[in-house]
This record gives sequence, C-alpha cells and structure tokens, in this order.
Amino acid sequence: DLARALALPCYVFNCSDQMNYQTMADIFRGLAQTGGWGCFDEFNRIQIEVLSVVATQVKTVQDYVKKFANPANRDLEYQHLPPGMPPVKVGEFPFEGDVISLIPTCGLFITMNPGYAGRTELPENLKALFRSCAMIRPDLKPICENMLMSEGFQSARTLAIKFVTLYQLSSELLSKQVHYDWGLRAVKSVLRVAGMLKRGEPDLEEAQILMRALRDFNTPKIPSHDTPIFLRLIADLFMGLDVPPKVDESLKETIVRVAKRTKLQSDELFVLKTLQFKELLDVRPSVMLLGPAGCGKTAIWKTLAGAHNWDHEKQDFKTKRTCVYETVNPKAVTGDELYGYMTLAKDWKDGVLSIIMRGMSKNMNEQNFHDYQTYKWVVLDGDIDAVWIESMNTVMDDNKVLTLVSNERVPLSDAMRMVFEISSLKNATPATVSRAGILYINETDVGWRPFVDSWLLHREEAGLDTNGTERSCIPGLYDKYIETLVEMTRKGFKEITPIRLLNKVCTATYLLEALLD
Repeated sequence: DLARALALPCYVFNCSDQMNYQTMADIFRGLAQTGGWGCFDEFNRIQIEVLSVVATQVKTVQDYVKKFANPANRDLEYQHLPPGMPPVKVGEFPFEGDVISLIPTCGLFITMNPGYAGRTELPENLKALFRSCAMIRPDLKPICENMLMSEGFQSARTLAIKFVTLYQLSSELLSKQVHYDWGLRAVKSVLRVAGMLKRGEPDLEEAQILMRALRDFNTPKIPSHDTPIFLRLIADLFMGLDVPPKVDESLKETIVRVAKRTKLQSDELFVLKTLQFKELLDVRPSVMLLGPAGCGKTAIWKTLAGAHNWDHEKQDFKTKRTCVYETVNPKAVTGDELYGYMTLAKDWKDGVLSIIMRGMSKNMNEQNFHDYQTYKWVVLDGDIDAVWIESMNTVMDDNKVLTLVSNERVPLSDAMRMVFEISSLKNATPATVSRAGILYINETDVGWRPFVDSWLLHREEAGLDTNGTERSCIPGLYDKYIETLVEMTRKGFKEITPIRLLNKVCTATYLLEALLD
C-alpha cells in the first residue's frame, strides 16, 4: 500500500531454501536499476550460507545509495540532479562483477515468522542492515467497521462489534482445532461474502445479511461436535433473527443428476458439502478439503467438476469441458521436482507444478488448456508439511502469484484455483492455515450407507440380483448389525490396527460379495 501511494513498483518474492546467492544477486540487480521495492516474504527460509553472502550484496547497494546521496560524489553528468534519493539514475556502481546503474529509490523489505519449521536465524551482519519492526495482532474492530462501510453497510459500527465478539468467543469456547483461524484473513473473506450478499439482496436487513454470511461461511469448517455451540453463539448475538440459507437450486439439481450419472448416491449431506465447496471456491483462491480417509473428499470435488461440465440441453456431459483439473501428489516428488530448480550450469529445469500452472495461466493448447475453460483446478492430493506448502504462500494469499527460483512469476488467472485434499493439518503452519478456505468433512457426513447403496445398485445393473432379493434383504441386515457391532467393539475391545469404519464396511461387503458370487 505504501509503494502504491508513492507510485513505486513493489515486487513480492516468496523465498525458499532453493534460492542461492546468484538468484538473489539477479533480484538486487533488477531492483537497483529500476528503483523498485522488493518484499522478500518468509526471508528466513533461505539457507544460512546464502544469507551471509546476501548481507554483503545488500550492503553494497546500500553503501552506494548513501554515497550518491551527496551530489559531489557522483559523476559530472549526474551532479546537477537534486541531492538525496531522486527517482532517476544517479550513477553506476560495480556489483557482483558487473557495472550497473543505480536509481536510489530502490528499497528492500523482509517479512518472516520466527520459530516455524525449516527456518534459520538471521546472521548478525544481515540484521544490522535492516530496521526491525515487531508486529502485533491487529485491532479487528476498526478494520471490520471500515470494510463493512466499503461494502455498503449503513450500520457498520454495531455490526462490527457483533462480528469481532463472535470471533473472539469462538476462539475461546470452541475446541482447539489446528485448522481454525479467527484472524484477519478469515474476517476479510467473510466480509467479501457479506458484500456479495448485500449487492445480491439490497432490500434485506443488514444484520440478517451479516448473520447469513457468518453462519454459511464458517459452518463448513467446523466439526460436528462444535457446530451446535457456534450456531448458539450466532443466535445469541443476532437475537430473534432467523434467515434461511441461500441455496443455488439449479446447481443443486445438477449435482443430483451428476451423482446419479456417475452412480453415486445423492445423499443430502453430500450435496450440501458439494455446494459449500462451490461457495468457498468463489471467494478463496485455494480451498482445503479436510477429513479422514473415505469421507468423500475426492467424490465431492469430482462431482462439482462434473456439475460444471454438465450440458442441460443434452442432459449429458459437455464435449468441450469448461472445468478441467490436474491431480498431483506433492509427496511423490521432491521439492525441486515439484517447483523446478536451477542446475549448477545455471540451466532452469521445470517442476510438475510450474509446468501445470504456467499452462493454465497462459492457456497453452498443447497441454489442453483453452480460453473457454472457466474453471481450472490444480488438485494437490497428499499430506501437507511446512517444507513444500510454504512455497505456495504467495499463490494462496492476495498476491496470487507463484514465484519460482528462476525469478519467473506465474500469476493465477481468474479461472484458476488450488484444491488441497488432506486428512490432517498438524504439520502445517498458521501462515498456511489462514490463507486457505477450509471445508471440513466429518466421517459421519457421508458415512458408509451410500457405499452399500451404490454396491447394491451396481449388482442390480450387472444383472447379479435378478429377483431383487438382495435389494430387499441386505440393507436391513446392515442396519441391524453394523452400528451394533461398532458400538460393541468401541466399548469392549482394543483395536490392534485402528481402521476407519468405512474400511470395515468395505471389507465386510467384499467378503459378502465373494459368498454371494
């Protein structure tokens, strides 16, 4: 914001442990010659041996800025320029074996979260070159009030108090979950939703609009045991208000049709989670589907992709698909293979993500990405750890840019979204959690019954249940024994290898199938 006010270009670089002193020197060369500002995000992820060289590079630039501030120290052709730091070229100086020009308005800023995994302590000679500024938690109330006003709310002050109180009580009263975030980024995204609802229904009371935004946007990330507490808090703060959730009926109908076509059960909670996933994708560039194995994460995003590709006239999938996705397991490759790396000969080797995201961003036809595709998803299916996910920080926040070690910047187009499919966030840092929209899927949301129904349907269509005996008898047996057995084993037995309920039901079903065949 400060750079914009001063009419200076500001480039954000997401630092990673792949950066070497040559990469950093290239960045400093560019900033010194353009007079722009460089913001180095997560600076302490760079390796300590690189940082000590970076200190000398920064010192060189700063020394010449100081030297050329006095016109007497400049070459004759530049001595007529005003003293200090004018936004024009004031001379040339030697840097890493080259002689480059200097525009003294160039500035270097670093941001870092100390104490996270994979971070280094800054060397003393580097600390001396930067003025430190400790950040504290912002006061959300005035921020909230201003944002509500900018979205067109008249009673912004009273609504801001309710908003902040709800988030404060939620952080105190709800269970401590790793994926909960009641900070500034969460506030911002809810207010964006509230603004969209306000413009969609300008005649509705403002308190009702904010209540709907807070309820409908936060409940998707709250586990089932915390949901009643959260809803009670909203009911207490917005007393006497009851607003029905806003449901996209045409999309809901399409989801049911797609589920039927792909031989899935259009269970009520499954359809609801798919709709919530769509709402999250509309306001966040990256969304995390969080839940245990077998809870339906893959089925949810594939069903929504199918709904986007559904042709209502033909009642079939479109031949020209408008929703495309690429699935990657980030843990199957190294960090270098994921993002790309620079060889010792200074040749750039692309990584899996850099190829996919560049293709999506530039609509590369040879990769089957085109202009008419309005939804392009990169689906990352694998455990999150601080080492690979931190390089995604600039992609997941408002910058929406993938910064590579080659200094290439791949912007996220409006159609692009990052989708993460994960079972736990225990290895993720708060910086990652706050950047993503989270859809929490409980084990009981979809449950095991749709699996059994789909299995019976498959047998029926394959002609294995000719007289309908299985369809009439088997569901009753499952209802009678599964829950009873689960309750019994939970209370009186110790599991040697804990496995999910769906896994047990699958095993029982396949054993039954073998006996029936």
